[in-house]
Amino acid sequence: METQDRLLFSKLFHKHRQVEVTLNRSVLAWKETEKSRKRNRAETAHIHALQVCEIVAVHTKDDDQDNKETRRSRAEAKQTSQLYPHAFTVSYVRRTRLHQWCCSEVMFHSANQALSEQWITVINEQLALLTHRPKSLLVYINPYGGKRRGKRIYEQKVAPLFGRACISTDVIVTERANHARDHLKTEANLDTYDGVVCVGGDGMFSEILHGLISRTQTDNGVDPNQPDAELVPCSVHIGIIPAGSTDCICFATVGTNDPVTSALHIIVGDSQPMDVCSVHHNDSFLRYSVSLLGYGFYGDVLKDSERKRWMGPARYDLSGVKTFLSHNYYEGSISFLPADMGDPRDKLQCRSGCSVCQHKPSSKDTQWEKKEKSDKVGGWRTIRGKFIAINAASMSCACPRSPKGLSPSAHLADGTTDLILVRKCSRLDFLTHLLRHTNKEDQFDHSFVEVHRVRRFNFQPQQNEMHSLEDLTETPKKTGFRPICSAQTNYNSQDSHSSWNCDGEILPHAAIRVSVQPQLIRLFARGIEEQQQCLLEDPCTLWALEPNTHYSVD
Repeated sequence: METQDRLLFSKLFHKHRQVEVTLNRSVLAWKETEKSRKRNRAETAHIHALQVCEIVAVHTKDDDQDNKETRRSRAEAKQTSQLYPHAFTVSYVRRTRLHQWCCSEVMFHSANQALSEQWITVINEQLALLTHRPKSLLVYINPYGGKRRGKRIYEQKVAPLFGRACISTDVIVTERANHARDHLKTEANLDTYDGVVCVGGDGMFSEILHGLISRTQTDNGVDPNQPDAELVPCSVHIGIIPAGSTDCICFATVGTNDPVTSALHIIVGDSQPMDVCSVHHNDSFLRYSVSLLGYGFYGDVLKDSERKRWMGPARYDLSGVKTFLSHNYYEGSISFLPADMGDPRDKLQCRSGCSVCQHKPSSKDTQWEKKEKSDKVGGWRTIRGKFIAINAASMSCACPRSPKGLSPSAHLADGTTDLILVRKCSRLDFLTHLLRHTNKEDQFDHSFVEVHRVRRFNFQPQQNEMHSLEDLTETPKKTGFRPICSAQTNYNSQDSHSSWNCDGEILPHAAIRVSVQPQLIRLFARGIEEQQQCLLEDPCTLWALEPNTHYSVD
């Protein structure tokens, strides 16, 4: 493969040493010249390279940076400034810790003002060709979520980066629940924005999600109350700046809950499609879900925690322990349409550039044709039983406490969700299952757990009926908890239904119909990066490889 043509090549100064700087359409790179390396013959040349698509901005010399340089080496800095008074600074993405990014800078000095301005002009021209980058954003800030840090995080860490990248923003600080959702549904002029950004937790993201999808369906005349309706994908991207109690969606799509990293993904215009589950009760639309639909254990945890909101994030731990000790099970039947692709236990994790999620649905590959194909392959299956938990994971649901998540091999945009059924078992067995979410063992490797990759499913809870003597003998006495390894579980015939936890919100009905809507939204993200990519393995290498040359990527 041929090397791309150079756009610019100059000998400039960087850190008081002469460097050769070259630019093509993909890479900006520099290395020390032979003249500089003669200072220390033991040194070998290093090529530093960064992708043009990860350049945040280029601008004239930053006085603050020059002052820092002066403090480190006053004599050399003064000499460089006198001989090469013109300079420009390139801000770019630099990877630090695993999955975490920061905005770094490199400054080049020149004796020629016209040359310095030419570099700024040509780099800006290349950045202008990156049409996927946002130029205008609508930002919603939840000032109450998490530890009430949303406004401060945005103003101190995110807004300066947007300003440096010349992104204009309209900022709305929400004043009530569903403020952002309602504004998007009715008032926002979406034609003027390249994306919508939420500063908050998963609840704030859910508001943005519902507002955008509802607005898109209304504009296209689609009735969301029809369970089999094929929804129209949203054209506006969504960005997430994590600032909440739980930032599961951000963690599962970027790999970290760092506001600066998320802001940089937005700036460079990353795009990650995501499936969305539409949830109905009969012919009434209930909610959309992108992460977890949980009945039984996770529904009970959320329902109990809602009564303890005054405790903040700690309420989830307390409610989790209480629900675990209660150890309730629920009867019902679940019908599902198996997917004709992949397996939840295949160990093929969804990562940046995932081949499974690369396929984009077209007019010839509609949801209806997928349904017909699945019907021919396997048809609907029905399972009846007593369940401690029924979970549907449309993504891994990874978070800092559970790095693998509920379903480690779930994909973000393959048009499926992973249905996890945890049958009635002892407390000790269930505890073992829960603990495996925090380690590397297979959480599905239990006789009481089964998992299916599905395109849609229906759940019908058991109606209040006369139960067998076996079940009646399991009804606990209200004198305390039984031995933790007991196989018995609680069952209250007066409250035989659990609640569905839909991305952190309680659904009003237990009987639901769920359909996966393929790639309905797009995030400003790229999926979790497996490892740092080596740029110089690309065909855009700028110099012929020299035996004594070392290469590094910035």
